[in-house]
Amino acid sequence: MNWFVKEGSIVREIWGKADTILFIFAGASAEFALNKSVDWLYFTGKLPADPLGRLFSTVAYARQIVFSEYDAAMKAIDQITAIHKEVENKRGARIPDWAYRDVLFMLVDYSIRSFELLERKMTDDEKAEAFDVFCKVGARMQIPGLPVDYPSWKKMREEHLLENLEKSNFSIDLYKQYRKHLGWGRYMLLSQVQARIAPDRVNEQLALGHGSVLTVILPTYKLLRVFGIHHLMRNLILPEKHKAQVISLDSK
Repeated sequence: MNWFVKEGSIVREIWGKADTILFIFAGASAEFALNKSVDWLYFTGKLPADPLGRLFSTVAYARQIVFSEYDAAMKAIDQITAIHKEVENKRGARIPDWAYRDVLFMLVDYSIRSFELLERKMTDDEKAEAFDVFCKVGARMQIPGLPVDYPSWKKMREEHLLENLEKSNFSIDLYKQYRKHLGWGRYMLLSQVQARIAPDRVNEQLALGHGSVLTVILPTYKLLRVFGIHHLMRNLILPEKHKAQVISLDSK
């Protein structure tokens, strides 16, 4: 079988666990709120109406690509491209190239950050592999200006964090929607995860803090994972609407 991501890849390991994917989702949800192109996500009205569903759909597409045969992955990427082109046509404007790159960069960065927070430190080769996978996605989407290798990506990522983020009325409204759709308890847990996983630039603009509560919870959660019963705790805090969807993210 000609897989888009080879069997045994660190990327398959990262995207094969619901816990890790949830942390990727948490980090991306913070940075999405600050991105200067977030108005594009408000244009269709889908993001403020269902922020969790919108972000989960992004994660679901990424995971589908990671575990697909090559031709199927290409079709999925082309479908993503077509969806974005349709939105551009409706608005009569183009999504900035840097905004497309930002989303790819988030998938790379939060894949690494989530795995390292929950599992172990990654080697430089493993980080480069994560970059290569999502860079191939960007190449298929014909996104210009992609970095040529992992070191180039690290430099460009820092530049994007400095240049493409700002706290706006969209940021404030999106966090109101997170709180509304999650409820107070889950929202506080989300903010704790974001505080631990987000880059300093994101943390500073959103005033996320140090994630001190997660510092206490995470070791206990990791211990439960050793005994294979962590999912009981995880499933208790999941929104009922998305519980089945999250559980299905665990590779069998």
